[in-house]
Amino acid sequence: MPLIALKNEHSRILLLTLLILYLVARILQLFAGKVPSLLIVILHVIPPALFAVIHGARIYRSRGILVFATLCLGVGTFFESVSLRTGFPFGHYWFTNLMGPKFFDLPILLALAYVGMGYLSWVLSLVILGCQNEPLSGKKIVLLPLAASFVMTAWDLSMDPVWADIDHAWVWRDGGSYYGVPTSNFFGWFLTVYIFYQLFALYLRNRVSIPSRTGHWRLAILFYAAFAAGNLLVVAPLSLGGVFVDAAGKRWMIADILRASRLVSIFIMMPLALIAWVKAARRCEPSRSKVPLAISSE
Repeated sequence: MPLIALKNEHSRILLLTLLILYLVARILQLFAGKVPSLLIVILHVIPPALFAVIHGARIYRSRGILVFATLCLGVGTFFESVSLRTGFPFGHYWFTNLMGPKFFDLPILLALAYVGMGYLSWVLSLVILGCQNEPLSGKKIVLLPLAASFVMTAWDLSMDPVWADIDHAWVWRDGGSYYGVPTSNFFGWFLTVYIFYQLFALYLRNRVSIPSRTGHWRLAILFYAAFAAGNLLVVAPLSLGGVFVDAAGKRWMIADILRASRLVSIFIMMPLALIAWVKAARRCEPSRSKVPLAISSE
């Protein structure tokens, strides 16, 4: 077997292993209280982040995916830190100790979560727009970041009330109209991810990504779908009594919170993944007239 093919096969096995580890985390949620919460959080965050680095290196080389990760961490950490102190752009909130060690009140694992889901949402949008193997130029320099921001915000729409109301990973100071979450959170989320997506798109301008097989793209799509499917497995501990009372004193039924998460997963996230899965087979040939991939040199 040629060395490159062997390397790609090892990479594929590693990526599948990371996907399985994430699925294990979703299953462990069913045993909350019997399994350390921090372990569940770690398996939610670290496998997707590592997946992003390994999968992205195949497309953008080490330098490109390092730029992407740096933008995710830098922009995400900046706006989270600002919001913790001012309420802009997400709203007023604070983190509990569920997500482990913090740096200036911001859990380290929360910052890393931007990398994993940020990358998967980017790939999904890249494939849906059909430009995975062509230079990023023209109107797609703006359309792709907008699409990726929508895809990632859909994930936040499905999980924020669950993590805040049921898991108590963070607390919204004033409650909110979306099951105790303020609508400003979702506008702030869209703004934050759009900024680092747009910066990355400008970095990639007129550069051709390294051609990859359909199966490589579909691994990332499958991981995004796993996030959606995992939301269907979430159950609430009996100790909550079926009701969540937000900081404003408004009562929300736990069953309604879970139902909303599942509906977003089924009718938004899964269709997005399905569209990307189908379009992944429609490969675009790189344009020879464009600038070669400058980030391909190590």
